[in-house]
Amino acid sequence: MSTPRGTRIALAVTVAVIALVTVVGMWVLRPTGEGRPDVRESSASGVTYLEGEVISVTPLDCAAFGTDPSTTTGAAPAGAECGRASVRITDGAEQGESVQVDIPPDAVREGVGAPLVLLKIPGQVAGSPYTYYDMQRGQPLLLLSIAFALVVVLVARWRGLRSLVGLAVAAAVVVGYLMPALLEGRSPVAVGLVSSAAIMIVVLYLAHGISARTTTALLGTFAGLAATAGIGALAVMQARLTGVSGDENAALQQAAQQIDLRNLLTCGIILAGLGILNDVTITQASAVYELHEAAPDLSPVQLYRQAMRIGRDHIASTVYTVVFAYAGAALPVLLVISLVDQPIGRILTSADISEEIVRTMAGGIGLVLAVPATTALAALVIRSGQGAGQGSGRHAA
Repeated sequence: MSTPRGTRIALAVTVAVIALVTVVGMWVLRPTGEGRPDVRESSASGVTYLEGEVISVTPLDCAAFGTDPSTTTGAAPAGAECGRASVRITDGAEQGESVQVDIPPDAVREGVGAPLVLLKIPGQVAGSPYTYYDMQRGQPLLLLSIAFALVVVLVARWRGLRSLVGLAVAAAVVVGYLMPALLEGRSPVAVGLVSSAAIMIVVLYLAHGISARTTTALLGTFAGLAATAGIGALAVMQARLTGVSGDENAALQQAAQQIDLRNLLTCGIILAGLGILNDVTITQASAVYELHEAAPDLSPVQLYRQAMRIGRDHIASTVYTVVFAYAGAALPVLLVISLVDQPIGRILTSADISEEIVRTMAGGIGLVLAVPATTALAALVIRSGQGAGQGSGRHAA
């Protein structure tokens, strides 16, 4: 089916207006470099990070250390042993030198050859200037990323490659724009909305091409985003959530007091729903167009009803996806809270669990509402083609 010129113009104007509002919003909320907290004052001058490799380990009870190295990765389990390792530095001006470092149980388990990251604090009065910082994870993460990219490109081909480019653009927006803007105290909800809109405009058209079908999915995505933002903000307020429920959030409040953590929670809800919202709307738009191609005599109402049967199945499976995704991310919190002897109602209404419930429910509502919105919009676009007396030729995807 060929979309009438008037409909294409109406869709293009709508997207252009949204894009213009997004660009203006990004300009107004842009990070300027002012107001960002200076965390350098909290770090010792001249601190450097070095990479090293364990060449020998001497087991040692964690309690024997003056400063328990297990605290860098959490309390050591009962019976776990820390160690005193000889580490050969593998980068920097000190490459090839060997130093003594106390390491936690997880590094001890890796044994000889374990790649470590060391912290060197110059001018230390007592003890070695070298301390254990973390394990090196760059190589396995790089290999996993390469494998992911190869699988996507081999299976999805050019469309998969374009989706990877879109993913890179999304990462650039989050790291280069959203995070600096948030750290400068810009409105988290406003920054989250304009960033999400910019990401969706680029990603959808890049991955699926410029067409009425893609535009329909994009507008459905915007409807879902608006619903998610509104419901998320209302739920956070009504549930009396402050956003200060974990150690990281508390540390962020201390380091960057200009950030509104309650609104930051809503911003996180918006971002969390982006990917799956995109999946639902593009799939639903495609379902409407494909149904029309298979049965061009269906009226818009019949087309909507048929497509919603597919949409309901998609909603049912996607709800499980959303819930289990959040449950998996919050599993440690769930286990810790389950150890506390409290009524189930009190556990579920604790700050940590309440945040996950709000994320799940607000994101789920926006996701569900996006399906009928996208379906109705796609049916209206197809109706415009029928009304203009267009044939049922293949629609450009």
